[in-house]
Amino acid sequence: MSSAVVVPEHPWLLPGSLAPASRVARRTPRDWLVDGLLFLLSLAWAVLAFGDSLGPEPEMALNAGPSWLNEVDLVLGVWASTALWLRRRWPVGLAVLTLPLILFSVSASVALVVILFTVLVHRPLPVAAALTAVHLLSSPVFLAVRPDPTMPYWASVAFTVLVIGVIVAWALFVRARRQLVVSLRERADRAEAEQQLRVAQARQLERTRIAREMHDVLAHRISLLSLHAGALEFRPDAPAEEVAKAAGVIRASAHAALQDLREVIGVLRAEPGGAETATPERPQPTLGDVPGLVAESRAAGVRVGVVDAVADAAAVPPAVGRSAYRIVQEGLTNARKHAPGALVSVQLAGRPGDGLAVEIRNPWPVGEPPVPAIPGTGTGLVGVAERVSLAGGRLEHGRDAAGDFRLAAWLPWPAS
Repeated sequence: MSSAVVVPEHPWLLPGSLAPASRVARRTPRDWLVDGLLFLLSLAWAVLAFGDSLGPEPEMALNAGPSWLNEVDLVLGVWASTALWLRRRWPVGLAVLTLPLILFSVSASVALVVILFTVLVHRPLPVAAALTAVHLLSSPVFLAVRPDPTMPYWASVAFTVLVIGVIVAWALFVRARRQLVVSLRERADRAEAEQQLRVAQARQLERTRIAREMHDVLAHRISLLSLHAGALEFRPDAPAEEVAKAAGVIRASAHAALQDLREVIGVLRAEPGGAETATPERPQPTLGDVPGLVAESRAAGVRVGVVDAVADAAAVPPAVGRSAYRIVQEGLTNARKHAPGALVSVQLAGRPGDGLAVEIRNPWPVGEPPVPAIPGTGTGLVGVAERVSLAGGRLEHGRDAAGDFRLAAWLPWPAS
């Protein structure tokens, strides 16, 4: 399942901190427009403030102090306006570098406000709070150096503090909104990643189920093939009828194994969403197919005794019956592999509400293992244990007190 990247309808309208393009913060067209407008606004304010100082009756506070301070203030204002192009990359450094200007400069006022706003939006709150405190504490000093001729001193201080408070509130609002957008985006990305993980896990579980079914089926088929082929190998002088019968069983088992293999490979190769056109799987075995499974083993020369004490086999749920079938199949396969010629006992018992008990028992092999031994993956009992666990049952296997190998399972059978 490929991840779908959601692209905004107009990404150029987003600030660089919210643009999903790259990890490195870069200016978007919106950033270039905003930075250009702020630069022009700050530069215009510096020129306007200097022009007002040259008038006969200045309306701003540039008439205080020596005359050369106005020219110096203009240069500093132009420099601060130009430095605004660096505010996105080094806001804190730029704020520290321009701190002396907050004590006397009028031309750089707009640039200083923009720098304060940038630090409040993009940098940690302790740093932003420290810079805001410096601005607030410097207001009385600035108004003492550059008094406002139209307002009393303390009224000017209160007005300046109010303006700084409005700027701080606006910046915190923008900061909270951007953090909310980033949080929602991260939540959406996390939800998409979790969905992909769930799909991958479901796909892996399905492949594991198919592999388990493949092991159960092919191990049974191939063990029958090996048994009949071994009989033909060790009895080359057998009557023609027995040879023909064994060859027929080998052919039928080989065809069945190939059919099972073809179906599993078809399922693994199927494209997602192609279930409508895929070949339907064969019906899964149930408890009613156990006699046929025993008959196949008997036809291969295995001595199998069956004790069926199930109250109502037709009422066994399909999933429980399929698990019981696979347990019996694995037990018979293991007996053919590890205890050839031994008498295998299969016992089935249960009723609704009490559960279904399955037991396969065979004598422990004596002497050296058969040569050549039937190869195996060693995961058959592991798959059976997983199957029983998923069904909510219990499994026991190993050598018992009598010296026999015992494979016993209990599966829940709810009362109808």
